[in-house]
Amino acid sequence: MTRRSILALNAGSSSIKFALYDIASSQDLQLVSRGTLDLGDTPTLRAKAANGTVQCERQLAADKPRDAAIGEMLNWVQSEIGERNLLCAGHRVVHGGSEFIEPVRLTPDIIDAIDRLTPLAPLHQPRSLAPVRAIAALQPDLPQVGCFDTAFHQTIDPLVRRFALPRQYEGQGLRRYGFHGLSYEYIAGRLSGISPTLATKRTIVAHLGNGASLCALQQGKSIDTTMGFSALDGLVMGTRCGAIDPGVLLYFLLERGIAAEELQTILYEKSGLLGVSGISGDMRTLEASNDPRAHEAMALFAFRAAREAAALANTMGGLECLVFTAGIGERSASIRNAICEKLTWLGVVLEEHANDTHAEIISRSESKVEVRVIATDEESVVARHSRKVMQA
Repeated sequence: MTRRSILALNAGSSSIKFALYDIASSQDLQLVSRGTLDLGDTPTLRAKAANGTVQCERQLAADKPRDAAIGEMLNWVQSEIGERNLLCAGHRVVHGGSEFIEPVRLTPDIIDAIDRLTPLAPLHQPRSLAPVRAIAALQPDLPQVGCFDTAFHQTIDPLVRRFALPRQYEGQGLRRYGFHGLSYEYIAGRLSGISPTLATKRTIVAHLGNGASLCALQQGKSIDTTMGFSALDGLVMGTRCGAIDPGVLLYFLLERGIAAEELQTILYEKSGLLGVSGISGDMRTLEASNDPRAHEAMALFAFRAAREAAALANTMGGLECLVFTAGIGERSASIRNAICEKLTWLGVVLEEHANDTHAEIISRSESKVEVRVIATDEESVVARHSRKVMQA
């Protein structure tokens, strides 16, 4: 019998992460390949097999449009599949609004409906839809599935997601949605797999990368999160400001005469670690720098993360487990230490060597809060949801 495969795609600002899975049984997915299509000045396609063997690393023509690069990625995937049948392509979509709370087959009408949510995520939504449209043009017969970052947070209580605005605006969709849901869903599943008891603990997951947020989990469900109406809210990020007094925005608009488009660029692309340091939005660059501005940016990042974690602990009525994930969360021992030092009053006690070596458990035995480092895998969640949609 011909084996079937699923291609999972996770589009970012200048790259597309992808993973190819075999449907090994009615329940299991088996990773075949994992790679990245970099779409910067030097477009590059890279892929490795599940065992880490390099399968592909080649530069693509820089003068071709993005769709052509996506086409080359698809061609490579098809050549790697061989005798297998590609069942579908699944996509991480940043914003599902109030309508899309479950994964869905991407028809032309659904794609248009998702596109109409672009004002809620003006930079992220077009990036999510670009590979969807490219694949639809290149392989119109290949089914596609959308999996939404906002869907996991549908369990948040209305009180928690409500803004104190005139009530009619909530009916128009102005509320807190939350993001990074596919990552949080993966971590919730991992905790359950590690221990059913662990999965019941009052847990904060810190998804710390270029985009950063926290999520409060109880019984594996989201009950609060730091991102709200947009992916600008909450923590300091690589180039995004995080939570800010709305009076600052009014000042920019009314007193400084800054146009809305310029303000959007400032908030999304020139703020955060980059804005505070004046050096870079990449935590690795800042950690390697001796410039005091770099240290100020990192200190603000840790301070805001710890303050928001305390707020989420209040929502849950306590804290029993803290999980670090994503690029910074998984690889920066110094940032984890800086955040945890500010949470000692909640019972967090790190084990220095375990933290420095990025061990799975980095808290001491006497710590009241179990602190873990777990690598996230959004692509596997996309693949799992895509299979369910195709089997429905």
